[in-house]
Amino acid sequence: MLSKSTPDELKLSIMNTTSLTKILILSFCFALIFGCSGTCPKDKVPNILFIMTDDHSLQTFSAYDNRFIETPNLDRIGNEGVVFRNSFVSNSICAPSRAVMLTGKHSHKNGQINNTTTFNGNQVTFPKLLREKGYQTGLIGKWHLKSLPTGFDHYEILIGQGDYYNSKFITNADTIASEGYVTNVITDKSINWLEGRNKEKPFCMLVHHKATHRVWQPDTALFHLYKDEEFEVPETYFDNYEKRPAAAQQKMSIAEDMDLVYDLKLLDKEGEIKTKYRSRYESILKKMTPEQRAAWDREYEPVIADFKAKGLKGDALSLFKYQRYMQDYLRCVASVDNNVGRLLDYLEEQGELDNTLIVYTSDQGFYMGEHGWFDKRFMYEQSLRTPLVMRYPKLIKPKTELHQLVQNIDYAPTFLDLAGIDIPEDIQGESLVKLFNHDNPKWREAIYYHYYEFPNEHMVKRHYGIRTGRYKLIHFYNDIDQWELYDLVNDPNEMLNLCEQEDMQPVTVRLKQQLEQLQMEYDDSDRSTF
Repeated sequence: MLSKSTPDELKLSIMNTTSLTKILILSFCFALIFGCSGTCPKDKVPNILFIMTDDHSLQTFSAYDNRFIETPNLDRIGNEGVVFRNSFVSNSICAPSRAVMLTGKHSHKNGQINNTTTFNGNQVTFPKLLREKGYQTGLIGKWHLKSLPTGFDHYEILIGQGDYYNSKFITNADTIASEGYVTNVITDKSINWLEGRNKEKPFCMLVHHKATHRVWQPDTALFHLYKDEEFEVPETYFDNYEKRPAAAQQKMSIAEDMDLVYDLKLLDKEGEIKTKYRSRYESILKKMTPEQRAAWDREYEPVIADFKAKGLKGDALSLFKYQRYMQDYLRCVASVDNNVGRLLDYLEEQGELDNTLIVYTSDQGFYMGEHGWFDKRFMYEQSLRTPLVMRYPKLIKPKTELHQLVQNIDYAPTFLDLAGIDIPEDIQGESLVKLFNHDNPKWREAIYYHYYEFPNEHMVKRHYGIRTGRYKLIHFYNDIDQWELYDLVNDPNEMLNLCEQEDMQPVTVRLKQQLEQLQMEYDDSDRSTF
């Protein structure tokens, strides 16, 4: 026989039941949003579209610099989201940057210190963690890590650097040919994967372009662009590298090291323009279809004839090379911008644009004639800085600009944070989400950089360093022992090495102490092993 409850006891029981129900409901909702154990429900977490190009300079992205080109589709991401004004890499070279982004760890921690090593695909990466929590993961385009991708439901990757025309792709099951311009093809494949995916799951899609990597072969459909442009020459173009011996010893000079045939397309039928990489360029052209090659020759044969007629030498030749370089590089950027627009349009048509975190970046910056150079590698600003824009209106207000020092170690923890996944303790980056949520959050005061790939073709010395909001301290080591200090406020072009100035010794001492602290924090104290 059931005992009767008093009115007070009944009231207390109802209150306890209601509270318990509320707790259970809240716990269930929290688990749905942040736990997602194996089955993240659609629309509870953002899709992630991570678009990355190769060697895209900040100087040729009009959200940062509109002297040379307008990039309306890339700018749209920043205009409708956030532009990071101080975005940097930790090692300015292709494979290491990719490994850093995947793992959230500096090169010495993920093992990919240069382009010659093979990426350890057994280690934890953000695509693996997202996939475990219910995301459908895809990768299309450049991989360049030697080992096959892990953590992806589907991948189609270029072989090595890939080709601008008719490139082959490695898939989960086979190697397949393609026909067309590689930036268009990668976008076509990306849209096809998005169209055929399981639309009940959130997706993480990595679209990694070959462009704008050397040798800057444009799409024939864009040959009309920049044909009659005269591009502004950087004020440091004829730099003599005074008191900067490491800068003087590189092999990435436009004047001396940019190949007339391989880089600038001056393959004359007479064979009179003899260069180091002429045969390499000839092999590239053999991969074109007859129609592509005909359009190619129509564009470049008049350029070749004009060049040979002028007989340029010295500074005049150097400046000619700069103009040719800029013209083809910018055409490659224009193709990237067009294809980013295609992806944005597709997501908008599918009603997924506002549910998706859109990220655009590059694996590093690039020199557009500054200090007389092309390529990257150095810790100087043009290669250290990289573009970074993001769009996710559920969290990021339009036209946001952030000036904190962010780095490519921060991408992985950001994606995991937004997906409600615990960030592994050994990840060295910080989630950028806190920058979206707070007006003045506690953030790093300096970034750490370490470049290892010497000797190699461009002969940039090994070096490590620290960059704060105002100063940069670099140590070149291995077969050289040289310190450089720059005041980025008074000397943004990094022309005056202040290390030997007596009045700058307090700054140098303080920065060396900060540098040592960062090396301890990131566990990069034993550099002799690299």
